[in-house]
Amino acid sequence: MDNERPVQFAGRTLGRERHICALFNSVDEEHRVLRSFIKEGFDHKEKAVHIVDPEQRQDHLARLREAGVDVDGALARGQLEVRPWQEAYLRGDRFDQDAMLALIEELLKAGGAAGYRRTRLLAHMEWALSGKPGVNDLVEYETRLNYVLPKYEDPVICAYDLSRFGARVVVEIMRTHPVVIVGGVLQENPFFVPPDQFLLELREQGSARQGAPVTR
Repeated sequence: MDNERPVQFAGRTLGRERHICALFNSVDEEHRVLRSFIKEGFDHKEKAVHIVDPEQRQDHLARLREAGVDVDGALARGQLEVRPWQEAYLRGDRFDQDAMLALIEELLKAGGAAGYRRTRLLAHMEWALSGKPGVNDLVEYETRLNYVLPKYEDPVICAYDLSRFGARVVVEIMRTHPVVIVGGVLQENPFFVPPDQFLLELREQGSARQGAPVTR
């Protein structure tokens, strides 16, 4: 299905791998780096799904408008979908990784069914700091996502605020993504561990479901 336009942003062209870990030091940096990625999707009439902190929704929409996106029009015609965490990762006030993996597939399939050639999904990951039941499954979820996303051409960006996540968690998260954005640059991740191997590590460590809380 690679007959579509290449995805270019953060100084590089995105390759076949579409599961991207984006590490930012601030919201300003995130929007500066991802602006072209987001705007290009709208210009190409592609679907956009953004999963955000509900308290930051209005700010997120304002930044999209500043980038030149017709937010109201995109929302009205269904091209833009902005979901709060409670309608994605924290449905039922908890994190269920199996349900979330199914939702990701549902969202990507829905874009194609609606006639969009590509869905660009951006997810803010600070929900994992909420202390809700299940959030300790974050790392396992991220590695299991590598079984799902290779079936699709759609780029999925998991955005992490480095000012809120501790170094131990960031290192583990990086190992679950074949592509990373670090220092504003998109690059293949030399630290990526394939999901079969990573899940084995988690089982051996006994940390898949009983690890320390995701904190600094």
